[in-house]
Amino acid sequence: MSRTLKYDIPGEDPRVSLEEAAEKGWAGIFGTPSPGDDGPEDVPKRVLEIGFGRGEFLLEMAAAAPEVEFLGIEVSFKRTLKMARKVARAGLKRVRLIEAPAESAIQRVFARGELDAIWINFSDPWPKVRHGHRRVIRPDFAANAARVLAPGGHLYIATDDVPYAHQMNEVLTAETELENVYAPWPFLPEVPGRIQTSYEEQWRAEGRPMHFFAYRPRGAAPTVEPAE
Repeated sequence: MSRTLKYDIPGEDPRVSLEEAAEKGWAGIFGTPSPGDDGPEDVPKRVLEIGFGRGEFLLEMAAAAPEVEFLGIEVSFKRTLKMARKVARAGLKRVRLIEAPAESAIQRVFARGELDAIWINFSDPWPKVRHGHRRVIRPDFAANAARVLAPGGHLYIATDDVPYAHQMNEVLTAETELENVYAPWPFLPEVPGRIQTSYEEQWRAEGRPMHFFAYRPRGAAPTVEPAE
């Protein structure tokens, strides 16, 4: 028996439309300064998660780093609504949510060099050939990720799907503005201290292989931040 979807938000609604986010930009939807603006020198770190699903990863990151601004993008209305309720219930003031395709959001919302981290955790591999165009990790996405990452920023991607991992490796290594943090290895099978969601725990129990990628803008300092 399915549960009735609850539409009420028990607190401040963290959702913003794609149009509002595109018009106002990150600083506008959070009400904080951008790098280079007149005003406070300390600009909060800006972290994006694409495809937050049940929201476990984003919620844990936001709870552990209340000084960081987090934006979650999800294409599903139902998941975005449920996540909005969770964020409001948890009282997380520096979390915003957008219901939109990732490709549209990353092209329209973010300015060059303004994100400190982009997380993509176990996105749908769309295994059928005719559905390949629906995968998030494609050349146009990699180019946009390179554009919006700050010089010290990182792109983190995880998948349990072997064919998709191979495609990710091809796409990411072909993007000349990104470089592999884990080189000479294309990815790591384990990253100590990384947040695990219930989905990941389930797939590990089924014996699926993990693939963790980390990239940064080419020429950036050789450090990697595995958390927020």
